[in-house]
Amino acid sequence: MKQLALFVLAFTLAAGSSAVAGAASSPANRFVHASGKYLVDSAGHTLQLRGINLGNWLVPEGYMFGLEGGPASPREIETYFNELIGPAEAAQFWQAYREAYIAEEDIRYLRQTGVNSIRIPLHYKFFTPSNDEGFALLDRVVGWAEKYHLYVILDLHCAPGGQTGANIDDSWGYPWLYESESSQAMTVAVWKRIAEHYRDNPTVLGYDLLNEPIPHFPALQKYNNQLEPLYKQITAAIRTVDTNHLIILGGAQWDSNFAVFGTPFDSNLMYTFHKYWTAPTEEVIQPYLEFRNRYSVPIWLGESGENTDAWIHDFVQVLEKDEIGWTFWPYKKMDSGSSFVAWQKPAYWDEIVAYGKMPGNTGDAEKRIAARPSLEHARAAFQSLLENVRLAHCRTNTGYIQALNLTVPSDEQNGKNP
Repeated sequence: MKQLALFVLAFTLAAGSSAVAGAASSPANRFVHASGKYLVDSAGHTLQLRGINLGNWLVPEGYMFGLEGGPASPREIETYFNELIGPAEAAQFWQAYREAYIAEEDIRYLRQTGVNSIRIPLHYKFFTPSNDEGFALLDRVVGWAEKYHLYVILDLHCAPGGQTGANIDDSWGYPWLYESESSQAMTVAVWKRIAEHYRDNPTVLGYDLLNEPIPHFPALQKYNNQLEPLYKQITAAIRTVDTNHLIILGGAQWDSNFAVFGTPFDSNLMYTFHKYWTAPTEEVIQPYLEFRNRYSVPIWLGESGENTDAWIHDFVQVLEKDEIGWTFWPYKKMDSGSSFVAWQKPAYWDEIVAYGKMPGNTGDAEKRIAARPSLEHARAAFQSLLENVRLAHCRTNTGYIQALNLTVPSDEQNGKNP
């Protein structure tokens, strides 16, 4: 009980202590909501988000498996694993992977670092009417988050048709979402289904409608003027079933361009930007500060990281000075220092990586068969991976956590290998 009380106290302090005028006691205020430039919690206190992304869980990315130069998108990775161990075993592997990658001990560990929020990248395929696996997995995490006093942001990383045309949205090499009315209708339907499911759950902080829509490539910027109308369409559908939750809107060009936005069209909006590999200075975020001041709305850094600890430290200082909440990237990754924890490269993984770089259709089937890892080695590699991704077997990246001005949990407390 003493430990739980300490968690509650830490959560209250992390949320902030200044009350916002006008934050009343209506039922809707059980939920985090926008009040001018700030987020406000159920007690009427300003909330400064400090969090981490659960990348590579429901949306696998090739580089996070060390597969650079090979399969990159979820679909490509799944196809490759089918080739290595067969579709039936691969399906069993992925189910076990999703169970192992994020478990209760991971959420408890994150609370111990001092974060107060997690952002969860989602693939739409888990939330279609014929698939309830997404809710089964998310409900567990949301329940653990409630237990350990963390807010959850739901992020549609992979929308039907694809909002980026890159590997990160699992699309077919082009942002077909903006060309396809059926993909837009499915995106609206998926969000409405998610909102209906979580409409009464205040642990879910809000809905990040589209991750990093529309790349910076000149040929694709013709879709910029379609982005806000699509956001309005999704929001209108959500509001028919859920008037409680915050709606989060990312700018065009990888969540960087706020010029696509007009006057805020809903009373409970937050705007999000992402920043990677820029100078860690206030000048970089000045356009977003000006947007916040112009419209008196909250802004939030939904992703950053993949850099040195020194860069992360400096950027966090800038964000904190300007009262911008943040959620860095990512929580787990293979053999890397740029994450909270890292999992060890599995047995025989070098063979998996090397074969993944071979062209898929060489015209010489015999040569390809000869080069592939043996079935025994492939099976052993995937079994090793399932063990290595568990928190108890992961290495803590002390420098990364300290750069965010967070607490490094003890290995002994979490049953982790030192």
